[in-house]
Amino acid sequence: MMIKVLGTVAASGQGYANPREQARQQADRHHELQAGETDTEPTASLRTLSLNSAAIGKHSWCPYHQVVIVYVMLAGVVITTFGSVQKDFFDEELLLKPLDSGHVYAYFQFTTLWDVDPDVTAFHHCHLFPRALGEIVGRYNVQELHISLTEGLWRYENWGYPVLDASPGAELWAWFKEDTANVDAHWKELSSSLSGLLCASLNFIEATNSLSPELSLRPTGVVGDKPVNSSLLRYATLPREIVCTENLTPWKKLLPCDSKKGLATLLNAGYIHNTNYHSLAVHLRPVCRDAACTQVSIELRQSVSLVYDIVILGGDSQDWSIRKLFGIGLGGSCQLATMSNVYVDISSNKTGAKFQLIPPPSAITTSTRGGYESVFAVYDIKSLKFHSMLNIAAIYDTTPLRVYGVNMPPILFANRYIVGYGQERGGIVTKVHNNHWSTLEVVYLENIPWFMPVYLHTLKIYSNGAEIKPLMKRYIPGKERLRPYYLEVALRLPARSVTEISIEFDYVFLKWQEYPPDANHGFYVGAAVITALLPTGKNYTGLPQDGTTITSSFNATREGYLVQLRTETLIITLPTPDFSMPYNVICLACTVVALAFGPLHNITTKSLTIVQKGPSRATTRGGSGGAIAITRRDKFRNPCNSIVNKPLNILGYQLIVIKFQHQISS
Repeated sequence: MMIKVLGTVAASGQGYANPREQARQQADRHHELQAGETDTEPTASLRTLSLNSAAIGKHSWCPYHQVVIVYVMLAGVVITTFGSVQKDFFDEELLLKPLDSGHVYAYFQFTTLWDVDPDVTAFHHCHLFPRALGEIVGRYNVQELHISLTEGLWRYENWGYPVLDASPGAELWAWFKEDTANVDAHWKELSSSLSGLLCASLNFIEATNSLSPELSLRPTGVVGDKPVNSSLLRYATLPREIVCTENLTPWKKLLPCDSKKGLATLLNAGYIHNTNYHSLAVHLRPVCRDAACTQVSIELRQSVSLVYDIVILGGDSQDWSIRKLFGIGLGGSCQLATMSNVYVDISSNKTGAKFQLIPPPSAITTSTRGGYESVFAVYDIKSLKFHSMLNIAAIYDTTPLRVYGVNMPPILFANRYIVGYGQERGGIVTKVHNNHWSTLEVVYLENIPWFMPVYLHTLKIYSNGAEIKPLMKRYIPGKERLRPYYLEVALRLPARSVTEISIEFDYVFLKWQEYPPDANHGFYVGAAVITALLPTGKNYTGLPQDGTTITSSFNATREGYLVQLRTETLIITLPTPDFSMPYNVICLACTVVALAFGPLHNITTKSLTIVQKGPSRATTRGGSGGAIAITRRDKFRNPCNSIVNKPLNILGYQLIVIKFQHQISS
């Protein structure tokens, strides 16, 4: 096994020291010492400054030295005061997990914890917390904020559960504080401000695609003693939003070290957007500062989820490394980070192809969660001495074939698709799979656009041929161009079953200004959200609700494990007019005008005259041969003063001189 090969000592997750707690304890002790020294005697720095000033006074005492001493003393006082007030911590972590399908899952998490009361004035002076985001949160009275920009679809059946799930496209939901006067106005302004902050199209979020779920999307942070009021929640998705480099760059600028130091240097845009799945997320919530929850802190969690296909990356083997995945090695940790760790999930060594890690990890951590055991190799980046770029590589056993692990589907997963034909009626069908031996209670949420009118009486829920009655049902019909259709159903899934949820809708005609430029491409429908509490931790890698870092998920056994599944986004084709008709009319009209303009211009500006050609009029009338020429009115004469017949171009034909014989009687 890998533990024997590396020769390291296995450590339990419970005994793993958390650098953040140590830093917080040191900060508390430092704050207490400063508070005690203020009342009794000057601090050590001030005592040193007084001794130095006395030494200087023995030799020479001039105004210049007075200014220098006062400046240094004021600087020391400012630094001491600022250091005692700013109690914030920053952690950076990376989780690498080989999947049974042959892919590699990489999850970055950058966590900023600030021990401050979340009010408006708190964000005016920030240290590690991004002030740009703090001012937006404070201005619009936001309690919780969750943003995700995702490209691709997470394959639950093959990849298990991610650490943080996200809907394809852009997803935004926020909880506002209870004293918010106008939630709709703050929601619109919040989405517009975040659009500018992340260079995304979040400004298209408005009342026509937003709703307030009552059962799903509960608060993840600290809430008061009052019941949760769902009217303070707003949720919206933009399934057509495309994630690119212009979103990654402002996202990295929210980090304390930007992308110049630490794990963020691995976020190379050329390698991130070449993956099967990539997602950027920002999550803000209030958390308890202590066990009794007497004080509240602000937690900001920035995450990046990536899924790499080793076959696409090239090479004939299953070997992978940091340099192969991200195009660059790791140069060190962020100096502002309290903890900088890299975790590699080596649990697949027991069931799939075995591999070894080079260089050996700092420690091996065994985590038991929900009856399932996982083994992680831990690299403490802050304690490593870097002489060159660190490249953590997984070297598989020498074999010409690719060996994959046994794919064990998770307990709960779902699929969604559209049924029907024609341009009049259709239906949405969602199949929810329950592979557990007992029943599961889930909440199904649909955010259906207003241009897809659904009918509640057509809602049908069947499992193994038997109809299931929902435990709870919430439905608000939509209004054209005002609000979407809201459907939320709580139901109990039978054991080892496939439950089918279907509802019918109509196709409607839109105004011609409401069609996008590529109208024939179709209209997108956002993903459905399925929320459940799993009884076991099989294929579960999410963080506990009371945890902030990846280390908090080690040995974090709970009564249930919260998962939120996002289904596929749908695309429908509404009745679309022939937008090429105006183009055809313009082309036909221009062609007719072009063909008719030339002849009309010639006819109106030129005339046809009959000119007799001969030695003289008398001779011609005497019966000799003659010729009649059709010429222009403005005759051109040659140097010999003779008539030159210039042919005319009428309707594409040239009229030339016509010669004939005629006889004129006397």
